[in-house]
Amino acid sequence: MKPKIEDVAKLAGVSPTTVSRVMNNRGYISDETREKVQKAMNELNYFPNDVARSLFNKRSNIIGLILPTTSNPFFGELTFHLENICAEMGYKVLLCNSLNAIDKEEKYLEMLLRNQVDGIIVGTHNRGILDYHKQNLAVVAIDRYLSDTIPVVGSDNYEGGTMAAELLMSGGCQCIVLIDGIGELETPARLRRKAYADAMERNGRAPIIYEIPEVFDRQSQQEVISRIFEEHPDVDGVFATNDLFAASFINEAKSRGKEVPGEIKVIGYDGTETAQTLMPELTTIKQPIAGIARTAIDILVKKIEGDMKESPLETRLPVKIVKGTTA
Repeated sequence: MKPKIEDVAKLAGVSPTTVSRVMNNRGYISDETREKVQKAMNELNYFPNDVARSLFNKRSNIIGLILPTTSNPFFGELTFHLENICAEMGYKVLLCNSLNAIDKEEKYLEMLLRNQVDGIIVGTHNRGILDYHKQNLAVVAIDRYLSDTIPVVGSDNYEGGTMAAELLMSGGCQCIVLIDGIGELETPARLRRKAYADAMERNGRAPIIYEIPEVFDRQSQQEVISRIFEEHPDVDGVFATNDLFAASFINEAKSRGKEVPGEIKVIGYDGTETAQTLMPELTTIKQPIAGIARTAIDILVKKIEGDMKESPLETRLPVKIVKGTTA
């Protein structure tokens, strides 16, 4: 039979109210009493009922994460940092991989609401569809515009795109191609594309942009990259808006007997631990992923606690070039 709070109180020689105060860290409790209660809990193998405690505190201490897929190195690393930081702060995490599918996001949002999460961090594309702000929830977005009232945290995408384009031009590239996702999505990450296009136009060049419809699908990436070689055989520079696109392009270039960086220079974007481990030679624009996670949680906690006086609607953290041998 599972021990009850009354059993803990009896063994510790205190009242059930005192046990409750120790567990919820409320009111003054002497160190001696706290130690007695903790010892009794350990002896009885007693664990507090989180549901009951959440009702008492009016907090679940749970944060929901809705992300496209943790199999993507950027979102996988972001999740790692988010979960660790939440654990440090006493929050549990419910993780939802949506693949940017609106039906899955609707079900996940319903599930998170049923579990009475204190807040949600969102990294998916579906702007305005789920009406997060109508749920009376604290919400922060990662590199996504969800509504005019939801704070957004990400890297300085425009600066990163400018760095990449200028590095390729300074390296002597004449035919520079951008590989990106679908352009109709209004996200901060689109600023990577805008920065590239602006840099090309400033130097009297026409932007060359290829879009991958299914960004997480390798076949979709392969088809688009093959078209680049067929339609622009003179390509000598590529800026890929994530490291996976860059890796796919490099693999295809090598299979066609092209030398990287001898004949084609390539720059990616993200700079995850995974990409740097598997492709240490890749030149990339590194996002401060740990910093993005920390900033997003700091803002979310402020929203949970009702303190948003000084929090900006959009936060852009600095990026840097990690120089490899591909550009």
